[in-house]
Amino acid sequence: MQLQRLIRTIALLGATLVLGRPAEAQRNGLKIYISADMEGVVGVVTGEQLGPSGFEYGRFREFMTREVLAAIDAAKAAGATEVLVSDSHGNGQNLLIEMFPDDVTVVRSWPRPLMMMQGIDESFDAVIFLGYHAGTHNPAGVRAHTISSARLADVRLNGRSVPEAGINAAIAGHFGVPVIMISGDDAAVAEAQELIGDIEGAVVKWNYSFHSARTLTPEAAYRLIGEKVTAAIARLDTFQPFRMSAPVTLDVRFKSYRPPQLLSYLPIVEQVDSHTIRYIGDTMIDISKFIEFITSYNVAIDP
Repeated sequence: MQLQRLIRTIALLGATLVLGRPAEAQRNGLKIYISADMEGVVGVVTGEQLGPSGFEYGRFREFMTREVLAAIDAAKAAGATEVLVSDSHGNGQNLLIEMFPDDVTVVRSWPRPLMMMQGIDESFDAVIFLGYHAGTHNPAGVRAHTISSARLADVRLNGRSVPEAGINAAIAGHFGVPVIMISGDDAAVAEAQELIGDIEGAVVKWNYSFHSARTLTPEAAYRLIGEKVTAAIARLDTFQPFRMSAPVTLDVRFKSYRPPQLLSYLPIVEQVDSHTIRYIGDTMIDISKFIEFITSYNVAIDP
């Protein structure tokens, strides 16, 4: 993967010197993965924007979709030839897919073995996170949580607390694909940059509390997202995949004592304390599947 990027960089540099055009416009077969959440979308502050029962949900589905469109348009202008979008919020059925270009594909609904990163593989060149929020361990951030705001108090990989951005970056890193850009509130962007590295960040709002923020307008957010995607792709070869050393230790702390107690009945699970379990996976793929299982399984699932 690194050799392919080096070869492409040399080719692009040569094209730039000969044709006098930006290198990013010369990219051949640039493949982009977009994982889109909703809590970090411009203007989102409460549950009224985040689910079908909220009075503003319909409008904010469109804002979410247009943020993704802004990223798609910027990526294509910079040379992207293929884009896969993961609808990664709530029921996974938020994006207005009829608004997307015909050559874009979309992952929808659950469950998925790779969760918010379903469809990622070694063929992608870069990952973009849109509408992301801070992790449950962060004292700041609009709607800060990790995977489940109702059930989980902390998620750790190899002993370090991680937000969804960290989990998803590590899944991408398993395949050798770097995260290059994130959008969301100021807490989410700062948290991801501190953990993942010097990725581009589009701050579309500034948190005051869990349910309050100062926000850009939608049009301003779309422009900013486009600018940050353009900047990220322009320096694509400066990013490195975010990798977890193997085997990967996952610690999940629940807000209730009953889930860890029951999960400890599984021989692959260790109960660390009254609220925490530990699972060790060979790779991030194992970790992803285990998280999806413990957060999605219900004996009453039907059909």
